[in-house]
Amino acid sequence: MHTTDYLIAGSSHAALEAINAIRMHDGEGAITVVTRDPHRPYSPTVLPYVVSGRSTPERVYLRDDDFFAHNKVDYRSGCALAGIDPAAHQARLADGSTIAYRKLLLATGASPVVPPIPGIDRVDYHVLRTLDDATRLRAAMAGSKNAVVLGAGLVGMHAAENLVKAGASVTIVEMSKQLTSGYFDEVAAGMIEQAFLGNGAKIRTGHRVVGLEPGPKGATLQLDNGDTIPADLLLVAVGVRPELGYLDGSGIATERGILVDDSMRTSVDDVWAAGDCAQARGFFTGTPVMNAILPDATVQGRIAGMAMAGDPGLKPYPGGVPLNTYHFFGRHAISVGSAAVPEGGRAQVRFDAASGRYLRAVFDRDERLTGIFGVNEFFDAGVMAQLIVRRTDLGPLRERFFAQPLATGRELMSQLWR
Repeated sequence: MHTTDYLIAGSSHAALEAINAIRMHDGEGAITVVTRDPHRPYSPTVLPYVVSGRSTPERVYLRDDDFFAHNKVDYRSGCALAGIDPAAHQARLADGSTIAYRKLLLATGASPVVPPIPGIDRVDYHVLRTLDDATRLRAAMAGSKNAVVLGAGLVGMHAAENLVKAGASVTIVEMSKQLTSGYFDEVAAGMIEQAFLGNGAKIRTGHRVVGLEPGPKGATLQLDNGDTIPADLLLVAVGVRPELGYLDGSGIATERGILVDDSMRTSVDDVWAAGDCAQARGFFTGTPVMNAILPDATVQGRIAGMAMAGDPGLKPYPGGVPLNTYHFFGRHAISVGSAAVPEGGRAQVRFDAASGRYLRAVFDRDERLTGIFGVNEFFDAGVMAQLIVRRTDLGPLRERFFAQPLATGRELMSQLWR
């Protein structure tokens, strides 16, 4: 049986940050990484660039073999975690082997949701979560004339744009009443919709797919209003969720994800979780939420690594703040924080239809920023998230901040970092 001090299951941002954090405090403890993915670490956020051809699979890796050698990490790709026995401090892999650990980090990410649509098991479809998914989708795009994207989140919208640019007739089907629901507000979503319509895409919001039938060149989708849509390429992009079957019998508490405290510790001793599989405290709600975004994965991974290594510099997790950036047809949209106006607070809005610029900032009763949303407006999303987390008083600078969020936000952060 292999024995290690630190076992990390997963290989993306949270796992890599944990390795760095562990090595900052413990330079010699044995680290073993196991991942079901057959590749070196990469970020799911770059997969749309592989699909579009702007990048190649060889250029998307986050770390090379030298990184693992330098940090004395035993990196094992193609090794999926199959089960955990926390009492024995042992993890079982899909190949039947067992690893004994002293500390364990679960950073196993999430997998695409495949909705239980009648007939979906009888048709060919694509998902987009892994590098292999991206290369398969890119190959299929070359021959597509009628593509359907099921789901209008950021993954689906990125793929839809790539399909439009490749010359396919593209239909986006979304059960919500607007595109990018949960990412952008109604005005920003409307601007995104107009950009897609202007580039030839068809959009069917407020509809569900209730059936799928195989056809000679793909599938036929039946909508809830009786309409049918032919597709020679079908992408299912309705969201992701953690696969937690390997936790059966472990006693580790879960809801939608793995429940963790502010040091990313789970409900059992010597096991932590971070990234898209973790359900941590939300900044606005104070209750556990899923916040599957890259910045949160890196913060959570760093905190977990520090906690596992016993680093005295550990600071508790401040809570997850939603943050999304999206580029579409030469435009960009950014959303940070909560769109809801707090009691006693207010929202400030400017919208210039001629230039296609939109900005909405939300402040609480004490003039602290709680959310900011923009299309073709320039501001630093990371800085805005820090202003929110630090509950920065913008009262004296609010008007200047709203007029120049990029410059004013960076000025404020430079003062806070001092």
